Amino acid sequence: MIVAIDGPAGAGKSTVARALAERLGFSYLDTGAMYRSLTWLGLQRGIPLDEGDRLGVLAREFPVSFDDAGRVFIDGSDVTSAIRQVRVDRMVPVVAAHAEVRDVMRERQRELGSEGDVVIEGRDIGTVVAPGAEVKVYLVADPAIRAGRRQAERPEIGADALATDLKLRDESDAARMRPAADAEEIDTTHLTIEGVVARIEELVRACIPAER
Repeated sequence: MIVAIDGPAGAGKSTVARALAERLGFSYLDTGAMYRSLTWLGLQRGIPLDEGDRLGVLAREFPVSFDDAGRVFIDGSDVTSAIRQVRVDRMVPVVAAHAEVRDVMRERQRELGSEGDVVIEGRDIGTVVAPGAEVKVYLVADPAIRAGRRQAERPEIGADALATDLKLRDESDAARMRPAADAEEIDTTHLTIEGVVARIEELVRACIPAER
């Protein structure tokens, strides 16, 4: 079974998806970490991040992988911590905007998503990566709340800079940031993580009898 969780930055995707996967005993696939890993590798190799063709080749040559503990690897390196650096964070939207990169990443995401029960979170999972997902959820939240959550995740970045970054990310993601027609939209603004996870778990549990 595939549970697809989409939504903009700061809506709670990663936290909710990770908690849901743990509760259900599913694997967790953080597609954002995949783009971050490629961004890190591009920076390490001095590849201009505006060259989508070269980055697409790099993505295919060095597929991102995850271990059972959720650590992220690319080109033989554990980049779990490195991909959260500010320099990577700021350049991810540039890398993710390249069609050549998205094509390779989506192919890899489908490959990883076919390996048993999995919760996949991202921005176009329910519409492009896994349109056949049994459960699709689209998380939204008030922009101010989203900015606050990002600030908590990135305390080293100023609030004004984060708000600007969030606005730029929304604009960059606009073309692919839309919920699937059959997705359940959940506004997380006034909900706890537990509350969101519980609502999605209900959707999953409702599907399990029909699937197994």
